[in-house]
Amino acid sequence: MKSIVGAVRERKLLVSDGGWGTFLVAAGLGAGECPELWNVEHPDVVRNIAASYAEAGADIVMTNSFGGTRITLEPYGLASRAAELNEAAARLSREAVGERALVLASVGPTGKILMMGDVSEDQLFEAFAEQAIALERGGADACSVETMTALDEAGIAARAVKENTGLELVCSFTFSMKTDTGYRTMMGVSVAEMAQAMLAEGADVLGVNCSLGPAEMVEVVRELRAAAPEVPILVHPNAGMPQRKDDGSVWYPETPEGMASQVSDLVKAGASIVGGCCGTGPKHIQAIAAVVQRLREGQ
Repeated sequence: MKSIVGAVRERKLLVSDGGWGTFLVAAGLGAGECPELWNVEHPDVVRNIAASYAEAGADIVMTNSFGGTRITLEPYGLASRAAELNEAAARLSREAVGERALVLASVGPTGKILMMGDVSEDQLFEAFAEQAIALERGGADACSVETMTALDEAGIAARAVKENTGLELVCSFTFSMKTDTGYRTMMGVSVAEMAQAMLAEGADVLGVNCSLGPAEMVEVVRELRAAAPEVPILVHPNAGMPQRKDDGSVWYPETPEGMASQVSDLVKAGASIVGGCCGTGPKHIQAIAAVVQRLREGQ
């Protein structure tokens, strides 16, 4: 099992991958269909997405497992297949990238709110533990508890990973609200609060992803670096702020060149790992990788 922290120490800067959902939809994923089911019903499609990012220059490739807890799979009638679908997700990314890249397993929020009584702490822990164990079994190198907004759910997910696997842990929150005192999540969590809480849970890498474009992310990364001076920081911005077409569909305005132009500022702000989230694809990652390579070489 490879180490993201070790790779950062060795190479200083790493490139991560981009969005997955857009490509699954383009391949035929329908509204209301479970993306994780494609890991067993359309494995070639999922494997090809992972491979496309490695070929674009990503040092880290994620997995098609964002909604892979039994809690999130339950509405699809797939709760009993959580372990199967997550193991397949990690295996497909590993098969696609081989030794070219690290596999960072995606673990997203369940959509349940503890304070509302939607779910118990034990139920969350068991669901996240089941997912993490399966992802490790499938060949993941690390696990990203990502797109989180609440400290309680993220903390439970982090503990589930740490107590049940040997995977490195990335904890990444999404900050959507700018206030007079800095950015906050939709649940009111500040960047500093997130950093303190996730480091206490054993996070090896801290991150920010989704909601914001690369220019807005610079400020968030700067806040995170101030709160956590020594820890590698991952940043996955969207390809700009989403725009809605007349037909109701969403598109993202940031071009590969536009995103690449922000990489130096993100690195100066404190980012160690740069990739993308919604609206980004292999061309974005290829452009980002070219800038990262120049920065590694000191140009």
